[in-house]
Amino acid sequence: MRDNYDFSDSIPNPYTKKLKKQITIRLDEGTTRYFEELAEKKGIPYQSLINLYLKDCADSHRDLTINWG
Repeated sequence: MRDNYDFSDSIPNPYTKKLKKQITIRLDEGTTRYFEELAEKKGIPYQSLINLYLKDCADSHRDLTINWG
């Protein structure tokens, strides 16, 4: 390893905005089953499908209506 590195000619990582953050989330079994079945039909991993759905909600600023009844 070198003692010093020169990063003066470096460029910013163009993929930085696309990085994902690993989290732990607790979902109902029925919810995960729904997304697993839908993901199998679509041919993509269910975690990617959940991410796409949540991203769509965030991008469209979708509001949540809660009915506890």
